[in-house]
Amino acid sequence: MHILFLCTGNSCRSILSEATFNHLAPDGLRAISAGSQPAGQLHPLAVALLGRKGISTEGYRSKSWDDLPLTPDIVVTVCGSAAGETCPAYLGPVLRSHWGVDDPSHVSGTDAQIEAAFEAAYALIRARIDAFLCLPLEQLRHDPARFKAELDRIGALNA
Repeated sequence: MHILFLCTGNSCRSILSEATFNHLAPDGLRAISAGSQPAGQLHPLAVALLGRKGISTEGYRSKSWDDLPLTPDIVVTVCGSAAGETCPAYLGPVLRSHWGVDDPSHVSGTDAQIEAAFEAAYALIRARIDAFLCLPLEQLRHDPARFKAELDRIGALNA
């Protein structure tokens, strides 16, 4: 099963999601990420945070959804609403869910405030991925409506 984490820039939230998911997921589950307007580079604070968590970013890059190597089974958008952000709409025959996360790269303030925003985004992403990995995936694969409901429930979780 392949999960696509999708946002606009593919430099921060979707990369945090992809790397964290792949770090935690068992064999048979794999995440990829992409953006509708990729930034072209990973956000250095996202890379630093993942490093502190012991999660490798080797091989990850900011990429366009036009460059996907496969068709995902599930698309999860991670765009936030704080800045009036518009999420890209993936138009394939897949399960879709929205797990909104406000973009920590748009936070201004002290270094501590910015780092806290990145930590909060990571905590929310991690809680949602943990919840996803607890789902009875084999059962849900055969019940798309229930699977969608579970994905949407996870998207409403707060860390």
